[in-house]
Amino acid sequence: MREEDFLSAFNQPWLIDKDASEPFPAAKRPAAVLICLNPSENGLSVIFTRRATHLKHHAGQVSFPGGKAEKSDMGVIHTAFREAEEEIGLAPEHLKVIGRLPPYRTISGFAVTPIIAKHQYGVSVPHELTIDTNEVREVFEVPLAYLMNKKNYFVQVIHRGSKEFPVHYITYNDQVIWGATAGMMVHLRDHILYHQSN
Repeated sequence: MREEDFLSAFNQPWLIDKDASEPFPAAKRPAAVLICLNPSENGLSVIFTRRATHLKHHAGQVSFPGGKAEKSDMGVIHTAFREAEEEIGLAPEHLKVIGRLPPYRTISGFAVTPIIAKHQYGVSVPHELTIDTNEVREVFEVPLAYLMNKKNYFVQVIHRGSKEFPVHYITYNDQVIWGATAGMMVHLRDHILYHQSN
């Protein structure tokens, strides 16, 4: 996907009714993640991490760099950039903010704001990254065009008590992206595809 096409669609008004399918509206603890668009000769890709297997929460799962907001953070962009630098060594001065998605509310009580930014120079993943192995086991990237294709997603309905909600999955090579991370990509994908078709 060309950067110009992505930006043209992304900067349109947000018309997708995200809240209608949001199963945890009471989640309010602030957090942020970074959806980093990484340019290369083959187009834009998105950087993902796989969490370390010894972590207490979501061990071994695929995620975006990010985490909960700290009192010293100067907003959600600062949270996302700080966490990305701590986890995988992405320098904030090399990132250009494109925008943000509405908060994604999780079962664990967090209202996670996805921050979308472009790496201004392109970084070789994982070779040019400094990975904090205490938090991150692996870093990989997925072409943005692949993530914008609905055929690469599937959904499973989960029942929890009397409620049911969708859990989204994306498979890419031997990677499985699911849960909140895939859910955020669904919101971005639907927004982009809506405006590309209208």
